[in-house]
Amino acid sequence: GMECVCAGYVTYSSAVEMVFTFRGGDVHGFCLDSTIGEFVHTREKMLFPVDGGKRIYSANEGNSRHWDKPIQDAVEIFKMGEKPYAARYVGSMVADIHRTILYGGIYLYPADNKSPKGKLRLLYEGIPMAMIIEQAGGIASTGMFQGKIQRVLDLIPDEIHAKCPIIMGGKRDVQIVYDQYAKEGVAVPQL
Repeated sequence: GMECVCAGYVTYSSAVEMVFTFRGGDVHGFCLDSTIGEFVHTREKMLFPVDGGKRIYSANEGNSRHWDKPIQDAVEIFKMGEKPYAARYVGSMVADIHRTILYGGIYLYPADNKSPKGKLRLLYEGIPMAMIIEQAGGIASTGMFQGKIQRVLDLIPDEIHAKCPIIMGGKRDVQIVYDQYAKEGVAVPQL
């Protein structure tokens, strides 16, 4: 993960947006201007909102009964806490992460009993998005994976289609997940 040189994605909706970064650089966004057929630089130095932004969580709750207790507890806090979060799950990692960077919140696709290694591919989903998230000021974690909580960019793929779980978002929201692991006696990174 730490050898990744650049990362990017393109979203297609009412506008076509391209977001990319180079290692050690800022995250930039471009919007396709169809009148000239070119991408125009529209989002300079994209960063997570300093205050955490909107309270939005994004997760496929159809898998929730297979999640570990700390993930279930964190999502319950997002839903029922003092300031409940809005649930927004498009089902497309790119769309969900794009919204998370722009407005704040957290995206979760954790490991579970059915898929202990997670479902997202490390080389072409996990690592590139982790690079973008971190360089935009966010946190890109695996949650509990292979017996410990890890940083996605610290993972080393052991095969081309290696998989990993994903917990990505702003510090405020990832901390809620980490706090639930800490309550279960799991060592968590300091944010």
